[in-house]
Amino acid sequence: MLHIKDATRRFGSLTVFDGISFNVDEGSACAIVGSNGSGKTTLLRCIAGADRLDEGTISLFDDVVDESSPVFRAQVASVLDDPGTFPHLSVSEHLQLVAAAHGATNAFEVATEILEAVGLRRAGDQLPNTLSSGQKRRLALGSAFVRPRRMLVLDEPEQRLDAAGKEWLASVLVREKQAGCIVVMASHDHGLVDAVADTTVDGDSWPR
Repeated sequence: MLHIKDATRRFGSLTVFDGISFNVDEGSACAIVGSNGSGKTTLLRCIAGADRLDEGTISLFDDVVDESSPVFRAQVASVLDDPGTFPHLSVSEHLQLVAAAHGATNAFEVATEILEAVGLRRAGDQLPNTLSSGQKRRLALGSAFVRPRRMLVLDEPEQRLDAAGKEWLASVLVREKQAGCIVVMASHDHGLVDAVADTTVDGDSWPR
């Protein structure tokens, strides 16, 4: 379970959110909704260990979130922004390297499977900078899917995906839940939220 208790984050005199508490069970998805600037991304970064709370706690399977912990890193895959790619590696080679870095012993097979899953099989030999914006988003998601995970943290994963891509994404995230993964995502797409989320948290209602 992901457990968020009395979470507070400030930047100087600006309080982004104050005293937020909620849980997300294994095999379920929580969508964080609300307007731009409501603090959704900041909370996701705290959940993924890329930022820290000023007060309160975030724990995953009873361990406090700690990005420096190998155990935590092995449990969490995130897409928070446009991740960097290796400019001289093909799309397939990029995924193979990410998979190998996270302990895959059959990196080529893992990368090949994910290329098919994210709809990039025909682009496997291309360099990342030759991809369309939608393909780049699929590559970012693929980079999360090639690694072990018990929780996915996604910031507006539907960005730059067309209608077919959003339908694909919804089906992928439903399968992630069925496999027991926790999914936490911020999204403005009502269709995606309705298709995937078991619970929603409204950032516009957070105390500040």
